[in-house]
Amino acid sequence: MAIRYPNRTALADALERLDAAGVPLDGVADHGVSEALYLHDPDGNGVELFCDRPRERWPMRPGGSLRMYTRYLDITDLRNKLRERRQ
Repeated sequence: MAIRYPNRTALADALERLDAAGVPLDGVADHGVSEALYLHDPDGNGVELFCDRPRERWPMRPGGSLRMYTRYLDITDLRNKLRERRQ
């Protein structure tokens, strides 16, 4: 199952709530076009929580085709998103 959040701040809020509830993450990823958190629900089903980046920030190849990738998501930077909002 995948749940799309409307923006990075909302995803950061979800991460904070998962942390507070003691829910472990199975992984995190930066796909260029989106940022994702991966976990399992109590029944063992895989869950992806993600938000899309604005289209103007999507990585493109020369010639205009989309260039997706999988890289480690900087969790500290995501958590800082909430700190910025609260200041």
